Amino acid sequence: MFVLVNLKAYPCDPVAVAEAAATVADDTGTRVAVAPQAAHLSAVAATGVETWAQHVSGVDHGSHTGSTLASAVADAGAVGTLLNHSERRLRLAAIDAGLRAAEDAGLETVVCANNPPQVGAVTALGPDMVAVEPPELIGTGTPVSQADPDVVEEAVAAAGRVDDDVPVLCGAGISTGDDLAAARDLGSEGVLLASGVAKADDPEAALRDLVSGI
Repeated sequence: MFVLVNLKAYPCDPVAVAEAAATVADDTGTRVAVAPQAAHLSAVAATGVETWAQHVSGVDHGSHTGSTLASAVADAGAVGTLLNHSERRLRLAAIDAGLRAAEDAGLETVVCANNPPQVGAVTALGPDMVAVEPPELIGTGTPVSQADPDVVEEAVAAAGRVDDDVPVLCGAGISTGDDLAAARDLGSEGVLLASGVAKADDPEAALRDLVSGI
């Protein structure tokens, strides 16, 4: 199971969370990654934790003020990137461009989608992984695996009909080991979470509880 922690723009200490994640990953043998703000990528990568970007732009070097270059993200130490998170929605053409830019920079990719039909659509673009995240459950503490388990199973099926080599991650409301175990039982190969770790008083304890479900 892959655990990807998105720090969003929460007022947490990204280095402290990264150090906690690195410790838990080393102690348990679990693949744990952290996606901080772009400005914190280098500091997070320096902890030794697997580091991901929250977004990259589908452009190359040039007149693109405000864009996040995939190559710059890779230079900062990231090995992967999210695309199309529900808080950073993209059109299919922009997702495709982002995937191509990430591929050129050697970055692994997770493309987010709201529901099973969208999962199928983005799987066709060739990401390394997809994540199903019903936006109404994000940040609620109510995991999709409990609120609507059919969404997870249908997302896995939708991806499989297009390319059964693309794993599906489960997002939205994930915070405990029970949540992770439920996601796994529904066919997910990992989880994407944020507030359950980023807002925790003790991120290491939160992560240890989370991976206890593996």
